[in-house]
Amino acid sequence: MAILYLVGLAGVLMMESAQCSADQTGGGQDRSIEAQRMVADQLRARGIADQRVLAAMQKVPRHHFVPEDEQASAYHDGPVPIGHGQTISQPYIVAFMTEALRLTPDDVVLEVGTGSGYQAAILGELAREVYTIELVPELAAGATRTLASEGYLNVHVRSGDGYLGWPEHAPFSKIIVTAAPEVVPEALVNQLAVGGTLVVPVGPQHGAQQLRILTRTAKGVTTERSLAVRFVPMVKPPQ
Repeated sequence: MAILYLVGLAGVLMMESAQCSADQTGGGQDRSIEAQRMVADQLRARGIADQRVLAAMQKVPRHHFVPEDEQASAYHDGPVPIGHGQTISQPYIVAFMTEALRLTPDDVVLEVGTGSGYQAAILGELAREVYTIELVPELAAGATRTLASEGYLNVHVRSGDGYLGWPEHAPFSKIIVTAAPEVVPEALVNQLAVGGTLVVPVGPQHGAQQLRILTRTAKGVTTERSLAVRFVPMVKPPQ
């Protein structure tokens, strides 16, 4: 038994050594151990409990959704730059906002702020259809390519003004916004189905922001104030 244990330990050490090489190179190597650690240390340990969300966060290859020179940091506990002044959110924030949506396999989701497409991929694992809007055309094009290469045929990307939503496919059972408007956009509330949930960070660019969880009922909209957060501002297209 002792010999078998030592052999097993050696195997673990070899695997961790190989993973260290992957950490250093960052490229197309298997990063599954990093994903497992991210889920265990950054998500489960902080209270993320939805098993479907945890499984999606472990499955989606986060390093495929960041620039090559940032891939070594893809699974770290923080946001990662993706160009054009934008970031991919900290894993915990992605998981928290996704869990707050309370997604079901039948949901049709609107995302405002596609970025690199990572959050959209997580949504694509959990919902029936995802419609995601990105203001920056270059980011929208890059996200479209990445999502297609990863097989997310249920995620639809377009470049445009997120403040307007995507009325052609409304109402949405769930809406998530990944940039911070100073007030909740009225068009997005109007495109939320009765019984639906809208998760959005709200606040000024250089001031306090707070995550809000809105629920639309037959009688109106209720609002729950949640985490203090820091997001890039939600901006309109240049005139």
